[in-house]
Amino acid sequence: MSKSFDVVVIGGGPGGYVAAIRAAQLGFSTACIDEWKSAKGGPAPGGTCTNVGCIPSKALLQSSENFEHAGHGFAEHGIEVKGLTLNLGQMQARKDNVVKQNNDGILYLFKKNKVTFFHGRGTFEKADAGGYAIKVTGANEETITGKHIVLATGSNPRELPGTPFDENLILSNTGALAIDGVPKKLGVIGAGVIGLEMGSVWRRLGAEVTVLEALPAFLGVVDEQIAKEAFKLFTKQGLGIHLGVKIGAITAGKKDVTVEYTDEKGAAQTAVFDKLIVSIGRVPNTIGLNAEGVGLKLDERGFIAVDGDCKTNLPNVWAIGDVVRGPMLAHKAEEEGVAVAERIAGQHGHVNFNTIPWVIYTSPEIAWVGKTEQQLKAEGVAYKAGTFPFMANGRARALGDTSGMVKFLADATSDEILGVHIIGPVASELISEAVVAMEFRASAEDIARICHAHPSLSEATKEAALAVDKRSLNF
Repeated sequence: MSKSFDVVVIGGGPGGYVAAIRAAQLGFSTACIDEWKSAKGGPAPGGTCTNVGCIPSKALLQSSENFEHAGHGFAEHGIEVKGLTLNLGQMQARKDNVVKQNNDGILYLFKKNKVTFFHGRGTFEKADAGGYAIKVTGANEETITGKHIVLATGSNPRELPGTPFDENLILSNTGALAIDGVPKKLGVIGAGVIGLEMGSVWRRLGAEVTVLEALPAFLGVVDEQIAKEAFKLFTKQGLGIHLGVKIGAITAGKKDVTVEYTDEKGAAQTAVFDKLIVSIGRVPNTIGLNAEGVGLKLDERGFIAVDGDCKTNLPNVWAIGDVVRGPMLAHKAEEEGVAVAERIAGQHGHVNFNTIPWVIYTSPEIAWVGKTEQQLKAEGVAYKAGTFPFMANGRARALGDTSGMVKFLADATSDEILGVHIIGPVASELISEAVVAMEFRASAEDIARICHAHPSLSEATKEAALAVDKRSLNF
């Protein structure tokens, strides 16, 4: 087997494996190195997203939502469930199987596209003639060379200072997905995407969940109107959300964790939890790359420094995904992976950061693209806003899920769509129409004039676009 490649990708997460596949499609001899291991020690490509992030969390979110519907929602539909019990072991086994299916799917795609896969850790050894020598450390140690290197090493969960993860009592996203019994009291530090999603899973399954957030505003990156609606709905569901707290000492005992904190009024508080999830962000993963050995530049926050095309300071070395600037989103990494492969081929790969959608997979889901209302106000942009509630949507009523709304923001003069924000059923799917519209620089009027199927949730999108011009038809 040849050990010299046109493109070597280090990291097999969403950005890395997609970059490798696209490079191979473009005719390059391509290798991908990834060290994730399955429970049996075999290869498990897909990175954090597939193994301990996006995929397993969505599996548990779906299972826990089904459990909650069976216990609380089915009766309204005339479906009576008696003797409802939770088999958490089976729920976790299903999650693990979903993960394995994705792992195996990536390995199949490598084979289909003739990408050579190396199971192990990739490390810069030295600059070589016309490229770089990369040492692969795994079951077997070997060295391969690549003309172009794509770094897609992802990120790691951020620890609280002095409070390392033990994945037993103090949990990162990894431990939060693998709890083997529903805790009576669950603490969550950080009201971001991971904290809210994991808090939602375990609340539905019976845990008393307390979320402690340092910031005074809830979901500060979300449109303020949508965030207020989310706070109202989540607290009504039973999530105990405390804002503006200052975390003090955290003490892990044999069976529980004690958290001392100061609340938003400055009063000292103490809480004892069976488990504590810490979700205060993520940090770029450059461990073991030997960046300093080859002179790879990192920025002041530890990210690999890149330009607008994902080029590093080293010739023919590129970096994508969580390990570089920009939002830590799997689909952003995928788009950068495709773009870099195409740039290596001399094409004009493109990623528009302004139209990258964001999603929080709670219930109701939250999704948005473009600017928030507070951003437009801060930038002094004149805009028009239109909203439409799902309670006025026929399909939502039939589903029995009428919480939330769709909100459009459009330029006051040109009517160009500047942002779309959704909280409600399947918002993650509905947002795609807004992404397409904004990529083509559509106006709110364009969406308002498009025929949407009836009855469908997407009609709420049309109605919100109509509301920009104050002519909503059904509210």
